[in-house]
Amino acid sequence: MATKAKKQDSTKKAEWMYQVIRRPIVTEKSAYGSTNNQVTFEVSTTATKPQIKAAVEALFDVKVLGVNTLIQKGKTKFFRGTRAFRSDMKKAIVSLEKGQTIDVGTGV
Repeated sequence: MATKAKKQDSTKKAEWMYQVIRRPIVTEKSAYGSTNNQVTFEVSTTATKPQIKAAVEALFDVKVLGVNTLIQKGKTKFFRGTRAFRSDMKKAIVSLEKGQTIDVGTGV
């Protein structure tokens, strides 16, 4: 009985981590940051820096030095004469300790 409760508890922990960290952002600018031990993620707009740090350390088993966040405002785009609006997105730039790496090309 205790193992079932422990397994459900670990599943809940994993769920909130995946809700905080949505996906890695792979662009030229983020690739340049990887030379400085930085990785960029799209995160939930309600996520805080301590939550992001805890989720990255638990999911990828690395040591995080710091987390910088920014909110990229959405913009209006036109597609075949129809107006569409991109939603706001929160990014987190995570600085890792020397020698620590995260390979964003492979899945978790």
